Amino acid sequence: MTRTWQITDVTDAARARIATARLAAAFGVPPVERARLTASLGAQLRLCLTKGGTWRLTLETGTASRTVPGAQESVLHAVVTPSPGAAAAGQPPWRVTVPCPDAVADLDVGSDAAADDPALLAQALLGADEDTALVLERLTEQEGLVEFHREELQQTNQGVVALHAELDAAGRAQREAFAAERKARTEAENARRRLTFLADASAVLTASLDHHEIVRRLPELLVPEYAASVDVWLFDQDGDRPGPAHAAAAVVAARTGRPQYAAPHPGGLPGVDDQPPSALAPDRPLLCIPLPTRQAPLGVVTLSPPGERWDADDAVMLVELTRRASIAIDHAQRYQHNRDIAETLQRALLTELPAPPGLSLAARYLPATHGLNIGGDWYDAFRQPDGGVIAVVGDVTGHGLRAAVMMSQLRTALRAYAVDGGSPGQLLTRLHTFLHHLQPDLFATAVIARFHPDDPTVTWAAAGHPPPVLRTPDGRVRTLDDKPGAMLGIPLRQEIADHTVPMAPGSTLALYTDGLVERRARGIDPGIARLADALGSFGAAQLDADLEGSADGILRPMLSDSERDDDVCLLLCHLRGTD
Repeated sequence: MTRTWQITDVTDAARARIATARLAAAFGVPPVERARLTASLGAQLRLCLTKGGTWRLTLETGTASRTVPGAQESVLHAVVTPSPGAAAAGQPPWRVTVPCPDAVADLDVGSDAAADDPALLAQALLGADEDTALVLERLTEQEGLVEFHREELQQTNQGVVALHAELDAAGRAQREAFAAERKARTEAENARRRLTFLADASAVLTASLDHHEIVRRLPELLVPEYAASVDVWLFDQDGDRPGPAHAAAAVVAARTGRPQYAAPHPGGLPGVDDQPPSALAPDRPLLCIPLPTRQAPLGVVTLSPPGERWDADDAVMLVELTRRASIAIDHAQRYQHNRDIAETLQRALLTELPAPPGLSLAARYLPATHGLNIGGDWYDAFRQPDGGVIAVVGDVTGHGLRAAVMMSQLRTALRAYAVDGGSPGQLLTRLHTFLHHLQPDLFATAVIARFHPDDPTVTWAAAGHPPPVLRTPDGRVRTLDDKPGAMLGIPLRQEIADHTVPMAPGSTLALYTDGLVERRARGIDPGIARLADALGSFGAAQLDADLEGSADGILRPMLSDSERDDDVCLLLCHLRGTD
């Protein structure tokens, strides 16, 4: 079906609009679509009239494809075009299409009669109002729906905003937690680093018993990580404090015993007092830490920072390290003082050897390489009233002052017993009884040899002691391994026997303690064999000429294999040869 209208004025436009509305209603076009069609058509026709000329409206029915594949539906096409002779000829046509659920093949709507019939005009007007009212009703519904969705969207937006705020707060809290964790991890790592350094540095400082070495190592440990420079001043034994050449803060630290910080600005270091900048170094901070002891400070350590200033925790660590260094220096000085006393006592007990006719004596005593240089080893040689010479080497168990005192008592007792005469075995028997009653829990070993100018033999006796080694004039060396007595002082009554061997001029007898020949890994027998080899390597003329040098020559190979862990005592008795 096709309908066409010629439109030249507003009346033609009104007739065409009415006819279009009636035709759309007849074809079952929904009211909303019908109102949209007529409103759009009216607006377009008004626009055409303003342009002038003749226009043509064509309505026709047809079919169009639905969204479902293969389905068709009826539609109504409205096309507005200018007439071929009009001024607007060639302008693109205006088109609109609406669905027609009740389309018919042919329908006469009497479009021309509508303009002259008031009833039809009124009906058309009321129908247009009815469609408009329905559109407005639908519009109101949509506005209500839009308002509902707007409120719902607003609530949703508020919820989203609140959620975003919560997420932002949670993210901020998480970032703060991560930052706190990183800070805690960094602080823990720094604390671990400081504790490790403090432990390692303390081990280095306490490993030495020389206070000069401790003072030398302290700057090496601190520079450059914790200090740019380190100066250590130790007070002398009279307690003199640092002089004018040192920073005023160092003098205050020495006087008060508290750490001082000298800088243009306060340091805020825990446990440290602030002082004005030092005149000796006005442009750099100084940290002056005393070396404390229970009586008075030993000195003051003055440090300059590796950067602009110290971290508070680093300053606490430096104060603690200085305290430990002070303890190490104090212990080293006390040890040195006690060692000097012990060595003085030891040397006082080891008297000079006599020089009897025809007999040369050379002795060597070397204290252990650790601990106080004092022990229970001793040697002695002296004359008896009958002209004989007693040579003795002994070893009191243990070390320290107690062993040295006991050694002194045994030495004195032996000299007293020897005045009354007696053989080496008798003298050792009396020493055994003396030690057992004087110190029941202390023991000793000893070997005694007796020489007499009128007797070409040597008489000796041993109590739990390594055997003497004898070198004959022909260069042969043998160990005098006759059965010795038991240790002195054991809870057993014993009579220690004498042994006698020939000793021609040019012979040498070596008496020694176990520190010379005994090694933990190999025992004592290999050491005695090495001593015999060392003694046999010297000729009779060399022993006659330089017995002291020979003693040194014997010690060198004996002590070169390992570090000594016991006192060493050697006494060489050489019977000089005749011209």
